[in-house]
Amino acid sequence: MSTSVPVERVRNIGIIAHIDAGKTTVTERILFYTGITYKIGDVDAGTAVMDWMAQERERGITITAAATTTTWKDNQINIVDTPGHVDFTVEVERSLRVLDGGIVVFDAVAGVQSQSETVWRQADRYHIPRICFVNKMDRVGADFWKTMDSIRERLNARPIAVQIPMGAEDQFKGCIDLVEMRAFTFPEGELEPVIGEIPAEYLEEAKKRREDLIEGVAEIDDQMLISFVEQHEVTALELKKALRRATIAGLVNPVLVGTALKNKGVQPLLDAVVDYLPSPIEVPAVTGHTKKGEEVTREPTNDEPFSALAFKVVADPYVGRLVYFRVYSGVAKQGAMVLNSTRDGRERLGRILKMHSNRREELTEIEAGQIAATVALKNTFTGDTLCDESQPVILEAIKFPEPVISVSIEPKTKEDQERMGEVLSRLVEEDPTFHARNDQETGQTIISGMGELHLEIIVDRMLREFNVQAHVGRPEVAYKETIMQPSDAEGRFVRQSGGRGQFGVVKLHVEPGEKGSGFKFENKLVGGSIPKEFVPAVEHGIKEALETGVLAGYPVIDLHAQLVDGSYHPVDSSELAFKMAGSLGIQEAMKKARPVLLEPIMKVEIATPDEFFGDVLGDVSSRRGQVADVDHRGHLRVITAHVPLAETFGYATTLRSITQGRASYTMEFDHYLEVPHSIAEQVSGRMQGATRR
Repeated sequence: MSTSVPVERVRNIGIIAHIDAGKTTVTERILFYTGITYKIGDVDAGTAVMDWMAQERERGITITAAATTTTWKDNQINIVDTPGHVDFTVEVERSLRVLDGGIVVFDAVAGVQSQSETVWRQADRYHIPRICFVNKMDRVGADFWKTMDSIRERLNARPIAVQIPMGAEDQFKGCIDLVEMRAFTFPEGELEPVIGEIPAEYLEEAKKRREDLIEGVAEIDDQMLISFVEQHEVTALELKKALRRATIAGLVNPVLVGTALKNKGVQPLLDAVVDYLPSPIEVPAVTGHTKKGEEVTREPTNDEPFSALAFKVVADPYVGRLVYFRVYSGVAKQGAMVLNSTRDGRERLGRILKMHSNRREELTEIEAGQIAATVALKNTFTGDTLCDESQPVILEAIKFPEPVISVSIEPKTKEDQERMGEVLSRLVEEDPTFHARNDQETGQTIISGMGELHLEIIVDRMLREFNVQAHVGRPEVAYKETIMQPSDAEGRFVRQSGGRGQFGVVKLHVEPGEKGSGFKFENKLVGGSIPKEFVPAVEHGIKEALETGVLAGYPVIDLHAQLVDGSYHPVDSSELAFKMAGSLGIQEAMKKARPVLLEPIMKVEIATPDEFFGDVLGDVSSRRGQVADVDHRGHLRVITAHVPLAETFGYATTLRSITQGRASYTMEFDHYLEVPHSIAEQVSGRMQGATRR
């Protein structure tokens, strides 16, 4: 079987939102109404098709982005349901990289929440056109217009209502479509909406809101502006086309309304996906570069040379290593030889699979604009480019955040020990924000991730999927080190005592880099003081040394090193000598450059009832927290603060006891900050003690 839907009738969309806004529930209703499932899945009951992992069903949250394919009115919709929890932000990041459009789901009571902002910024970075769905209109405190205001103010977006609700809370009956000027009523117990005339009590407001809609579109669309100024009657088709142009250009975000749990508003949402979100040919053609650095463009047609991006690797217990990829141009055929241009290696495409969550359908080929998975790719990882061997191209890779929390892990039995290394390497392949390493000084295996829940899920998967049992140590903060001023130093590695020796001398200049710039190396040599072939060895030695800083042995970030001079011996110099010289030189340079310890600072958003506000605020201050903002949302006070990660362990229990279980919080990594001197001394002391042990 092959895919044969014309590319203009394909939609690649992601469903993104804050945790518990209703993403998976929306997806489950979409699958039901498009005929993929015959029974509606329920997140709370653990029967959601898209939450197929045991850990997802138990916790009622999405952990891994699940892909599925469905059709609506002769259009093929490839859907990725992403997690809302910040610990699994990698799933959102890599999904958005390969999608053309998005549905952003908002809770009608809470409006824009902290993770809503995070996913919105991620979508901005990839220039993804979005429509918004205000969900849970049946809940107490639901307010459509307040949610619209929060989207406008907190996300700096341009939401534009294409529907308005009829009623709210327990009086929510349906919605009015302002484009076609008709009402969708959803009778209790019925699965299909009743489409009819707008009720008399809503007609006046609907007319006014439609004028606002036309005026809003006219401000950014020239064709609509002419109709508006000349006061022509705007037809539904004209308005749809103008909205589509503006949405694809990223100038507006159409807003729809409903309550997915009660099956209200899902069919109009599907119509909006087809009407307003782009097909692969309506987004800019993907650009990449050749090995020589020349920029090349690949149009989303089957006639172009094949190019695709691998965006996810899954260690599937049944079919083995599963690689998800998006085809940007050309056609991928089962059994074809392709080039992994990122790693400069040839790969043979195995079975090509169209995914339906964890079920799969086999295809003989996959065309431009489509998303699929394949087995048998041995050396392809997340962010790698697959392409035609005769016309290689490298597409932009995906950037991932660094882990902020670590724990030690020890196998329970000798049998577990033999299997643990293999299992950890498979999980590291699957998740670029999960790292595993052996600590040479303590002999322990250290795993690092984005949060406590992230590591808890990893350990749980090791037990359930791979049958490896392990003891887990207490969480440790992933501190980093950096320098605060420039310095110069010499690195000498000279061993000459008869016979062939070792000789390498380098002179380095180091300076602090901008936040987030990482490590940069520059060769500033003038003349031939060091032969060219030894320069990569110097860089390698520097990189290796930066893995353990001079203060407490933590990795060094945001440092720029320049190789300015050096000397060599025609007989005794070697790559090893220059690698060691680079390592010794950078250590010396860092000692002179005022090294400091950095700690991860988390952005914490706490929603608490008014009566506990003072206690919660006091607790945040006691954790070295800096309050950035306090907001009112209905009967709740929402505190936004920046708190060191080291002070947040066990916070869920403390918050529960302070507020009698009535407050909730979300937390995400924000930035690194210099550690106060007294705490830096404690951390250094602990590290030295662990090394001695």
